[in-house]
Amino acid sequence: MQSINFDAAWIGIVGGFLSGIVMGLLFHKETWLDGYGTWRRRLVRLAHISFFGIAFINLSFAFSVAHLKLTHPSGLTSSLLLIAAVSMPLVCYLAAWRKPLRHLFPIPALSLLIGISNFVFTEVIK
Repeated sequence: MQSINFDAAWIGIVGGFLSGIVMGLLFHKETWLDGYGTWRRRLVRLAHISFFGIAFINLSFAFSVAHLKLTHPSGLTSSLLLIAAVSMPLVCYLAAWRKPLRHLFPIPALSLLIGISNFVFTEVIK
């Protein structure tokens, strides 16, 4: 099992809970982050859910490595999933803070796409 991805998954789940707690303490304020439907508030919600979503992808990868009994799984996949786990919520928060930073979204998106594609086409489908 890819231990680092397993650990990152659980850290991401904790990050999701912590960000949810912060949002839960403030969501009742109508003007928090300029209101419910605003860019800033949508991006903060996206950051919150990205903690969980990418954590589950990392967890799935770790369990897949164990299930497939891979002795040398792809280091590229592992690394790209870790990059996505850090960069997706970070880019969401940065884009909520400064809208032009939305142009950084290809970093986490391509990390996920390339990482998962690499795993599927080199390990799963042989």
